[in-house]
Amino acid sequence: MIIVFFGTAEFAIPAFRALIASKHRVLALVTQPDRKRGRNLKIQPPPTKVVAETHGIPVYQPEDASGRESIEYLKKLGADLFVVIAFGQILKQEALGIPKLSAINLHGSLLPRYRGAAPTNWAIMNGDKSSGVTIIRMNEQMDEGDIILKSEAAIDADDTNITLSEALSALGAQVLMDALELIESGRATYQKQDKTQATPAPKLKKEDGVIDWSLPAATIHNRVKGLLPWPGAYTRCAGKTLKILHTELITYPDGSEAKPGEVLDIIKNMGIVVNTGSGAIVIKYLQLEGGKILDTDSFLRGHKLGIGDRLA
Repeated sequence: MIIVFFGTAEFAIPAFRALIASKHRVLALVTQPDRKRGRNLKIQPPPTKVVAETHGIPVYQPEDASGRESIEYLKKLGADLFVVIAFGQILKQEALGIPKLSAINLHGSLLPRYRGAAPTNWAIMNGDKSSGVTIIRMNEQMDEGDIILKSEAAIDADDTNITLSEALSALGAQVLMDALELIESGRATYQKQDKTQATPAPKLKKEDGVIDWSLPAATIHNRVKGLLPWPGAYTRCAGKTLKILHTELITYPDGSEAKPGEVLDIIKNMGIVVNTGSGAIVIKYLQLEGGKILDTDSFLRGHKLGIGDRLA
C-alpha cells in the first residue's frame, strides 16, 4: 500500500521504522514544525523528521494539517492510507477522507480507556496493572474511531511513564503491521467503542506536577513515576522547586504525630523518609531548581535538610 505517515513524538518511531522496512511504500512524513526545546531552547526537529531524512522520505511540516494548503498537498500524494501516531494535531474530516482506504491511528491504551494525549502517564498515575495499544479507523473525534486491533501488555511495579511508553511503542509497531495486513487483504473488521467505558487522559499541565503530601504514599509514588519526564513531580524546599525523580514505598513506624511532607528519617544509602497522608515514602533521586540530578546522599552533602523539616 501507498502510505502517508503522520507522527511527531518518540512514541511513533518504532512503528515508523517498521513501516519503512516493510513492503509498503511511505510517500511522505507529515509532522509538526521544528520547535524550541531543551534548557537552551534551541530549534530542534521532531524525532520522526530525523528518521525520515535518513531514509530520504519527504517531510511536510504544517502548522495546520487540515488547512487548505495542507489538504491540497495531501490530495496530490494519492495515498491509499494515512497512518497517524503521536502526531499532535487533530485531523478534520476533510483530511481524513483523502486516502483511498482510510486513516488509521495507533493509540497507547486499550480504548475506550484513556482517550486523550497522555494515556501512559495516567495509566501509571492510576496504578493500573495493565495497558496496551489499539489501532482504530479514525473519525473527527479524538480516539473515538472504530477498533481494528488491540493488544494488551502488563505494567510492572517498577514501570514509569518512560518505560511503559517504550514498551507500548515497540508493541505498537508489531500490531500496526498486523493491522495493515488485515486492511490490505480486506479482512479487517471494525468494532464500535463502548462509550460507557470511556475514560479521559487529558494532556498534562505544569501544575499537575505539584505533590500533595496529604495523599497516600502509594498515590504519590505512582504520580512520581507517571509524571516523568515532564512535568515531573515536584515540591518546595527552602524556597526552591525540588523535583522528586525516584521514590520507593516503605513500611515505617507510625508517623501520625508528623505532618504530611515532614521528614521522618534520613537513612544513608537509602534515602529521605517523608510522611504522607497515609504511610511513608522514601525519596531516592531528586533535583533542586537549577541543579543536577542527585541521589539523596549526594544531595544532602551540599544542602541542609533534616528530620522534622517539611516539604510543601
